[in-house]
Order: sequence, then structure tokens, then C-alpha cells
Amino acid sequence: MKELKHLNKYFRKYWFKLLMGIIITIIARIFSLVLPSYVNKAFEVIDDLAARSMGQDQATDLLTEYILIIVGTALLSGIFTFLMRQTIINVSRYIEYDLKNEVFDHYQFLNLDFYKKNRTGDLMNRISEDVGQVRLYSGPAVMYGINALTLFGCLIPLMFIKAPTLALYTVLPFPILSFLIYKISKVIHRRSTKVQEFLSSLSTFTQESFSGISVIKAYGLEPQTHKEVVGLANEGKDKSMNLAKVNAWFFPLMVLLIGVSNLFVIYIGGMQYINGEIGIGLIAEFILYVNMLTWPVAIVGWLTSIVQRAEASQARINEFLKEEPKIKNEIAEETSINGKIEFRNVSFTYDDTNINALKNISFTIKKGDTVAILGKTGSGKSTILDLIARLYDVTDGEILVDDISIKKLNLKSLRESIGAVPQDAFLFSDTIKENIKFGKENAAEEEVIKVAKNAVVHENIMGFSKQYETVLGERGITLSGGQKQRVSIARALLKDPKIYLFDDCLSAVDTETEEEILNNLEGASNDRTTLIVSHRVSSAKNADKVLVLEDGRLLQEGTHEKLNSIDGYYKELYLNQLSEKEN
Repeated sequence: MKELKHLNKYFRKYWFKLLMGIIITIIARIFSLVLPSYVNKAFEVIDDLAARSMGQDQATDLLTEYILIIVGTALLSGIFTFLMRQTIINVSRYIEYDLKNEVFDHYQFLNLDFYKKNRTGDLMNRISEDVGQVRLYSGPAVMYGINALTLFGCLIPLMFIKAPTLALYTVLPFPILSFLIYKISKVIHRRSTKVQEFLSSLSTFTQESFSGISVIKAYGLEPQTHKEVVGLANEGKDKSMNLAKVNAWFFPLMVLLIGVSNLFVIYIGGMQYINGEIGIGLIAEFILYVNMLTWPVAIVGWLTSIVQRAEASQARINEFLKEEPKIKNEIAEETSINGKIEFRNVSFTYDDTNINALKNISFTIKKGDTVAILGKTGSGKSTILDLIARLYDVTDGEILVDDISIKKLNLKSLRESIGAVPQDAFLFSDTIKENIKFGKENAAEEEVIKVAKNAVVHENIMGFSKQYETVLGERGITLSGGQKQRVSIARALLKDPKIYLFDDCLSAVDTETEEEILNNLEGASNDRTTLIVSHRVSSAKNADKVLVLEDGRLLQEGTHEKLNSIDGYYKELYLNQLSEKEN
């Protein structure tokens, strides 16, 4: 159970509620122990009545008293059992809530490489299925475990006090049961781990299938996808059945061994009664004791299974919680950002692919400048923007913002000062208005409309039946590629940051719309440092500086006029695109 030690901090956090739950559990079980002894006393009254050593009226009064005590203690036991569930089960829900938040918060701080190596379905499964398994351990398993321990701790000593020989035979099957539980639980642990790992694979496959349903339909891959799902379903069935077969041994074994205990009580107790060593009421009392132990003994198997599954699930959760974020905020105090950016001999290599994306890059961008970055696919354009937002740290060299090393800036302050529009525009399954307000939650409706107009998407939005209240599908599937890009631009403009990072975010719009957006951006981004990654020279014409990259190196640097006056990549690209436009 070493992996489950991670939960100890939560048990300490809710120690008072947990302690109250344990105390209530013990009280509830103590009240339930009253019933067998009064059943014994009732049999003694009947014996005395039969032997005429007690009058009928006296016997009736005593039996009525015993019945009232039995009913009263049963009611009290039921009330305390209800309170027990209200405390311990509630604690498990609090722990589930805290653990999910801990995992989710940790996910957010992990670097992008982590998300490249791990699939979304697996991440979702660990925060849902695995945490759910752990909750069963922190609530029901604790509750029923305390319940079972209380009954064992009270009943077995009581049985030995009342009839040692009969008690010895009654508990004789229990060591056998313990040994079988130990052997079977090891198998359960192995098979539980396999089931949880498979659920991650299944979640990943279904998530990718639903996300890529348009591609599946376009290529007519429905039969192939269905075949793969059937294969996964059969594999999951086999793994789950293997686990179920082992779990299925528990309850029959419990019933068998409890049945053996009952036989011992009846036979040994009967022999002792014949010999005059015990009364018939004590046999009835012991039968009730044994049957009261049936559930705690039976629950041992279930508890073992729960603990083993929780251990396997918590191990998978801990695997990710042990992942250290590579990008760390080393400055606690907030830092102000103005917008000057400098790259000094920066090189960067991606860990997952070992691609050397940037090679000894150096340039300076003054505060308020607009810089266009051009180059072929894979030249390192997007990497520059990722490094400025500190989504990665440089391999060699140094990045400075306002003449301060980027690592010595408060990470939250840095990212709050950036308005980024990625190449693949991502929109949430919410209204268009809320997607734009993602950049500024408290924005007024007039502000939202203003930035939508600047992004040349207002007219498109007004064409929808619900206009700005139109709810988008997953990842903004309701909109076209160009509309998604423009809504993302509006989101960045609404934030009104110190630094704009536009990563080829106009690739899906026509040249005329691009021209209009760029003109609007020029006014909206006044006194703001702006970096525009593009494949089109038209995005660079009005820039204060143009950077041309090739194979991770800075090939050319200068203004549009300067670069267009000398032979090179930029002039060649300009002439080609000019020729295409004229044709």
C-alpha cells in the first residue's frame, strides 16, 4: 500500500470528520451487539417458564422488556449507521474532489513535451476512472474496514469469554480464510493494473475517434474503426473477466467458511448442551454472532479487491504527479512587462524529436515594433514565439525581455502580458461571445463587438441566427477555418496585452480580408510589440522589421524595402507572390 501513502495528507486534512465517523461506527456496532445477548436471555426466560421456576406474568414482563431493548438498540444502531455514512462517505467525496484538483493543477504546470508523449484519453482516464477507484478506498473501504474490525474486536473476545471451547471451533475456519485472501489478493493486484491500463487505451481510442470523426467519414473508415473498437472491446472483456473470475472466488469462500462455523456451533454447542455445560440460549446467541460476522468476513474479500485496485490506480496517478515541470516560476513577485525582446545566440532542440529548431539566433525587437517572421515550413518561426511565451526554455543562449533574462521574470506576469493566436486556432464548446471574452472575462459587450470588427468577423457572427450567443461545437467545429482564426484574433485583441504573437493566423483568409485585418491590427496594436509569423510577404510590408529564417538560422534581417532591394529569399518570395496575385 506504499502508493496509497499519498492520500495521508488528505486524511490529516479531514481528520476530525474521519475521527467522528470512526467513533460513530464503533458506537453503531456496539449497539448491534446487544441483540444476541438479549435473545439468549429470552431463551433463558422460556426455559424457566417451561421448568415452572417463573410465573407467566413475570415471564411476559421480562420478554416484553427484552423485546423493547432489542428494538430500541436496533433503531439506535440504524441511526448511528446513517450518521456513519454521512461522515466517512462525505470525507471520501472531499478527498476525490481534492485529488482531482491536484492532478488537474499538476497537468496545467507540466511542459508541452509531456502532452506530446501522453495521450489525452490516458490523461482523462487517470483523473476520472483512477481517482474514482481511489475514492472507494478512502471512503467505503475505510468505513467497512472499521466496521469489520470493530465487530471482530468485540465479538471474538466476547465469544471466548462466554464459551471458550465453542468459540475456538467457531473461529477455526478464519485462519484458512486469511491465507486464501492473501494469495488471491496478489493476483487481483496484477489483473487490476492491467484493467486500468487498458481503460486508458480505450479512452484514448474513443476520444481520438470522436475528435477525428470528419476524417473517418471522409475516408470511409467506419468499418475499419468499428473493427478496431470490437477488437478493443473483446480485449477489455477478456481482461475484466480474468479479474472477475478471481473476485468471484471470494464470496463463495466466505459463505462456505461461515457455513462451516455454523455447523461447528450447532454440533459442538449441541453436544455441550446435552452434557449440560451450556444453555440452549447460548447456542442461539452464537449462531447470531456467527451470522453477524458473515458480512464483515465476506467484506474482507471486497475490501481486499478495493484496496488492490486503488493501489494500482494511485500508482498510475503518482506516476504523473512525480513528473516535474521543466518550466518553473522562479520569481514570486509580479514583474512589469514593457515589450522589448532580445535573442542572444539562442539555440533550441526539441527533446521528443531531437530536432534542432533554432541555431544561434540573435536579434533585438524594440518596444512597440511590429516584426514579421518569414521562412519555409520547419524553419523555426513558431519556435521563436513559443520561446517568447516561455512554453519551452532555450537549449543554449539567452532570451531577454526588457533587458532582463526571461527566466528572472514572473511566469504569470509574462504570460498575462502576451496575447497569442496559435496556428491551429482552438475554440471552446461555448458561445462565440464567451470564446472572445476568454481574453478578458469582465469585458463589456461593446468591447467584444469592437474587437470582432477589428478582426473582420463581426459580419459573419451577425449572420448566425443567435449571433454572439451561438454555441460552438467541439474545438469550434461550427465555424470555418478562417472564422475560427479571426475569432482567436479578436480574443487576443480584447486582452490588450503588451506583446502580440500571431502564428500564421491569417493562412485561412483571403488576401483582401488579410489586408483589412492587418490594417486594423496596425491601429489596435499601437505601442504594442507585435510578432507576425506568416508565409505571405503582404504580412511583412508594413512591419518595422522582417526576419527571414531558413533551417533554424537567421537568413535575412531588415525592413521590407531593404530586403526587397537585394537579391535573396525575401525578394524572390515577394516577386513570386506578386506574380500569383496578378495572375
